[in-house]
Amino acid sequence: MDDNAQFLAAARDLLEREGVSVVGVASSTVQALRQADALRPEVALIDVELGDESGFDLARRLADRPDPVRVVLISTYSEDDLDELVQTSPAVGFLSKRDVSRRAIDALLAGR
Repeated sequence: MDDNAQFLAAARDLLEREGVSVVGVASSTVQALRQADALRPEVALIDVELGDESGFDLARRLADRPDPVRVVLISTYSEDDLDELVQTSPAVGFLSKRDVSRRAIDALLAGR
């Protein structure tokens, strides 16, 4: 989930070219929660800054569901800037937006 339409399109295109099945994209918390209910994704990439909304709050809401969604937080900020917030979140990890790739996501999910 990201509130930047250009990033959503670019990330979707990149991940699909790398063989990732992108089942949906969302630009608001409401859209993301609806799509999580309807599509039941294995993983959600969530921007930490969503305009007036918080990616950290959305990550908690997705993780607290009966059928939790694994979350990877993303941002243009560096991991060092957000380390404490990422560590206390239910996310499996963090990626800089420039590092989003299937390989990077797979490494986070594998615990590396």
